[in-house]
Amino acid sequence: MSNSLEFPWLSALVLLPLLAAFGIPLLPQSRWARWYALAVGALDLGLMVYVFGRHYNLQDFSLQLAERYAWVPQIGLHWSLAVDGLSFPLVLLSGLITTLAMVAAWEVADKPRLFFFLLLMMYGAQVGVFLAQDLLLFFLMWEIELVPVYLLISIWGGPQRQYAATKFLLYTAAASIFILVGSLAMAFYGEGFSLEMAELGAKSYPLALQVLAYAAFLIAFGVKLPIFPFHTWLPDAHSEASAPISMILAGVLLKMGGYGLIRLNVGMLSEAHVSFAPVLAVLGTVNIIYGALGALGQNHLKRRLAYSSIAHMGFVLIGIATFTELGLNGALLQMISHGLIAAVLFFLTGITYERTHTLALDKLGGLAKQMPKTFALFTAGALASLALPGMSGFVGELTVLLGWTTSDAYAPAFKAGVALLAAVGLILTPIYLLSLLRQVFYGAQDPGLVLEEYLGDMRPREMAVALCLLLPILGIGLYPRLATQTYDVTTVAVAAQLRSVLPTEIVQRPLLPVQPAQVAALPPTD
Repeated sequence: MSNSLEFPWLSALVLLPLLAAFGIPLLPQSRWARWYALAVGALDLGLMVYVFGRHYNLQDFSLQLAERYAWVPQIGLHWSLAVDGLSFPLVLLSGLITTLAMVAAWEVADKPRLFFFLLLMMYGAQVGVFLAQDLLLFFLMWEIELVPVYLLISIWGGPQRQYAATKFLLYTAAASIFILVGSLAMAFYGEGFSLEMAELGAKSYPLALQVLAYAAFLIAFGVKLPIFPFHTWLPDAHSEASAPISMILAGVLLKMGGYGLIRLNVGMLSEAHVSFAPVLAVLGTVNIIYGALGALGQNHLKRRLAYSSIAHMGFVLIGIATFTELGLNGALLQMISHGLIAAVLFFLTGITYERTHTLALDKLGGLAKQMPKTFALFTAGALASLALPGMSGFVGELTVLLGWTTSDAYAPAFKAGVALLAAVGLILTPIYLLSLLRQVFYGAQDPGLVLEEYLGDMRPREMAVALCLLLPILGIGLYPRLATQTYDVTTVAVAAQLRSVLPTEIVQRPLLPVQPAQVAALPPTD
């Protein structure tokens, strides 16, 4: 772990939005809340860029800018923060999307103080999840993030908002218990009690305990990612949440699940990962096919995009299962890419809803003439989502598939089956996305559709939000190193760690990439 600087930069990134949120009730006028929250969000984002640009070494794979303070030592809780290649890009993604969501929520008139207070609380908690190096602190930040999301959906959501918010809370809160179970199982094993990730990762665990902890974390992060069959909360949450909340939900919160899998399951439980990796590959394939078919069957615009997110997260699972640098690289790139793409699509969906007051695809149509700017940007976002070459979606999914097909950890038949089914998902994606564009923007306008003429097409503020998301999508698509340079050395180190516990003899039996007997015989890692 690299030595920290004298100034606690990472603590500032986490605490600035959390503490600043409590200043909102003190504002003399409620309409000032949006300016105040935006200033705090932009300041925190600017601080991220400064700190990482000035003090972060891209060539060092170890934890950097480390901070550790005893908080509640009686229960082993430390305020322990650090950043590496796994968290660096996701912290920036969180800062960018949450700040843009504040701009997208500019017109919120109902309880604006509470709305922006909750946004700032969620902002700080998200950053805390990605930077925490103490598992109890990680768990606390994970839980703090749940409450604002629940309230933001249940108060400012659609007609079924109470149902969607309650379902979200029940699923994610119940799953969070498994983080605590897995953490405590690891902390109590061996001599001494510690919840520091570095100390837990240095312990040698019996395979049975690793499998137990891995399964617990997989359930917790699988609900958040989400993995089939723990996905059912997501379409409901998206369909009822307002556009700014859907931006954060798809752009940041789902990525917390992928981050947790790489940080804890892969990084700390490598031997168990050898047994579970084929399961992740199968679940990823199921996500891709099920999500694509589910999207095809949706008549609700946001529900179709929600199922699309489930499909795209399947590629993250396959990338994590590859045991290759290329695959892990692709998994992270897919998370970054999907975060940007999903955020812009849900934002543009919100603009469409503000003008039409409906998201039913069979009631839309012919909007291209009335809303040409929205049509153009929506088309760009959809093309990025269907992996058009030159955009980030193409690079992310291609990297995952290359990492999978070049992996030597699996039988050829198993690799071919997963690759073939993933390719089917790639074929289904343009079908449901181009169909969406046709139903919303082409053809004749529904006679019963009444547009809010005074709103017109996209305004400058809305254009700015969309372009701030589309430009990185295009930039990463044309020059992937904009993103990959932030985590290249880290994924190399993680892949090397995985391959050190991988059996030397590759099993040739179909659908059984690694024999359990071989896994059980592996020596413990220090």
